[in-house]
Amino acid sequence: MKGIISLLAIVSACIAGSVSAQTKWDMPTGYAPGNFHTENVRQFAADIDKATAGKLKITVHDAGSLFKQNEIKRAVQSGQAQIGEFLLPALANEDPMYGIDSVPFLADSYVDAMKLWKVSRSSIEQRMAKQGLKILYGVAWPPQGVYSKKPLNNAADLKGLKWRAYSPQTNRIGELLGAQPATIQAAELAQALSTGVVEAHMTSGATGVDIKVWDSMGKGAYYYDAQAWLPKNLVVVNQKAFDALDKATQDAVLKAAADAETRGWKVSEAKNKDTLETMAKNGMIVMPPSAALNMDLKKIGATMLAEWEKNVGADAKGVLEAYRK
Repeated sequence: MKGIISLLAIVSACIAGSVSAQTKWDMPTGYAPGNFHTENVRQFAADIDKATAGKLKITVHDAGSLFKQNEIKRAVQSGQAQIGEFLLPALANEDPMYGIDSVPFLADSYVDAMKLWKVSRSSIEQRMAKQGLKILYGVAWPPQGVYSKKPLNNAADLKGLKWRAYSPQTNRIGELLGAQPATIQAAELAQALSTGVVEAHMTSGATGVDIKVWDSMGKGAYYYDAQAWLPKNLVVVNQKAFDALDKATQDAVLKAAADAETRGWKVSEAKNKDTLETMAKNGMIVMPPSAALNMDLKKIGATMLAEWEKNVGADAKGVLEAYRK
């Protein structure tokens, strides 16, 4: 009997030790379950689970269910969540360097966007590190285009329209267009379009498919494939939470992050073509912008680049010089 009791005690101790050794993290993200960023995040979490044999478990909370998109960075910074994903340029009011990938036409292809990410990453990492955050990976959205309920021949056709902004940059574009900008997160966009709160906006085809934009804007609405910029989502971890992991688990997280970045960029590029085809099949008029509209948008891009350089200061020169080499 004593032997059985001893054996049970040993088993119980092993179970308790196993449970106590397991680390659990919450990971909020602001995007829908079917969005490619969310799917990539889930694969990232699954890869870590497998590599650590369940030692580190990450629970993904999508669609802003734990924290809204604009609350996620602060939640990770304060330790309310250990890890999270958010849209980098949405933080440009906090630090203009965070808006580098949303300066219109500075980097308007996947090749250029990746080059821009490589030359700007260290500057962004330094800023995040001062706030107790470690960048794990970044993945670009597909190129941004213009959605409108009416045809657009040039920028003047957007004057006075209710314009959805999702970042300081898209708000500034609205101002320069003479539109009426209002910040609306992705989770609320479909309702805003359906109720007339928004008449035009700039975002990717991926977001358009996520919200079934043809339902909220109506079939026959327009998508102008301007390919203006490729904003990034970042996945960051609370530095203290990361430091609390053992070396093997840290290495597993970093390996999964590198894989997620490589995979995410490839999927983003593939999704770009698919989403434009999906919108067209569902009644959206998908087309390139007219020469006049394209020229007007590029003029706005030049204005915003000059403003960005001035706001960032010395760091901007170094990043742009490295990018343009």
